[in-house]
Amino acid sequence: MGSGKVTDWQGKHVTVAGLGVSGVPAAKVLHGLGAVVTVVNDGDDERARAQAAELEALGITVRLGDGATLPEGTELIVTAPGWKPDKPLFAAAAEAGVPVWGDVELAWQLRGPDAAPWLAVTGTNGKTTTVQMLASILKAAGLRTAAVGNIGVSLLDVVLGEEKYDVLAVELSSYQLHWAPSLRAHSAVVLNLAPDHLDWHGSMEAYAKDKGRIYEGNRVACVYNVADKATEDLVREADVEEGCRAVGFTLGTPAPSQLGVVDGILVDRAFVEDRQKNAQELAEVSDVNPPAPHNIANALAAAALARAFGVPAKAVRDGLRAFRPDAHRIAHVADVDGVAYVDDSKATNMHAAEASLAAYESIVWIAGGLAKGATFDELVAGAAKRLRGVVLIGADRALIREALARHAPEVPVVDLERTDTGAMRAAVAEARKLAHAGDTVLLAPACASMDMFANYSKRGDAFAEAVRELGEGTGA
Repeated sequence: MGSGKVTDWQGKHVTVAGLGVSGVPAAKVLHGLGAVVTVVNDGDDERARAQAAELEALGITVRLGDGATLPEGTELIVTAPGWKPDKPLFAAAAEAGVPVWGDVELAWQLRGPDAAPWLAVTGTNGKTTTVQMLASILKAAGLRTAAVGNIGVSLLDVVLGEEKYDVLAVELSSYQLHWAPSLRAHSAVVLNLAPDHLDWHGSMEAYAKDKGRIYEGNRVACVYNVADKATEDLVREADVEEGCRAVGFTLGTPAPSQLGVVDGILVDRAFVEDRQKNAQELAEVSDVNPPAPHNIANALAAAALARAFGVPAKAVRDGLRAFRPDAHRIAHVADVDGVAYVDDSKATNMHAAEASLAAYESIVWIAGGLAKGATFDELVAGAAKRLRGVVLIGADRALIREALARHAPEVPVVDLERTDTGAMRAAVAEARKLAHAGDTVLLAPACASMDMFANYSKRGDAFAEAVRELGEGTGA
């Protein structure tokens, strides 16, 4: 039972590693297929016990507080994507010759014979936006589709559900790709590569290799970022089906086999007759919401995947016009005294914050949180001339402060030690003092939120609430 197709689950001994959002449904599905399921979980807290009770009522064995030991007779492990590859359970599995799948691999294996093809998206940043843009374009073409995967919609639910789709827009994380050996997308894109989750993967090389798995077996197009050579290198290394093409996207003028931008128009020189001479207009830059550079790149990547699936140019334009970005992604909250306040709380790493900072000319930057092992010299050096002031919050703010001292010593910095619920209100108040009319106060933390907030959404909500209070105070 390697990565080949499993047709008969009756009596197969499967161990599910981890409860959580993927483990519980995976255990239920496998049990329903007739497998003998054992769930192992490191934790033994109240939530885990409640989930265990639910599964045990169905006749599934659950072992809490022991995620390290391989249950006797195990023929396959299905793991939650967040479990690190160096866990003792996986070492024991390798020694016993037991394959390990993630929930994405399980979903891929359980697809029916006439299942919808997958257009797959990964990258350090921009995945969710690109997948949502892609789904919007596919819908505009009259196709039955959904944005699924790491975006929060379970692939297992979609694959086993009653609804029939023509094509799926699938967001995949590096964790999910690591545990998906037989996944073969119709076409796929790696949007960009920057250091992230290195504590999980162990090295940048391992992280890039897992991202590159998305290209394996592609049928029509491997889409890459012309500005990020590492993504093109992954295409070169991929083992694809004969006839599959490398298609680049660029914010500049596209060469043949690329999509790009000419005089404010998104154009296609990849999926047209006579690519040497012809280009197809797809949409205007103003059709992209918001038209920040990194978001135009997302739109080009989405358009490339849609065009690989045969979608007409008009659907690209209509789909981009209909698309609305999620909250906390370069969301304009309000203008107060001529200053724009922008919430990009989703910028949880250096690369995302870099894209956000590049979208504005004169910035008061609110940054900080949990750095996840990141360094900030490159980010600060690149943004220094755009910074009017900086307000630092969160556990690892000293790392950013030190980078500012090295690369932007003349920029005023306010260092807030507070971590209570009023800390964001104080940060916004300090930012207001530093800002002048025409500036942008930008929340782009470059860090995770869990030191002070439940998640990036709560952090963004706190920022927006503080800005609204500012506006009410001025009658704006």
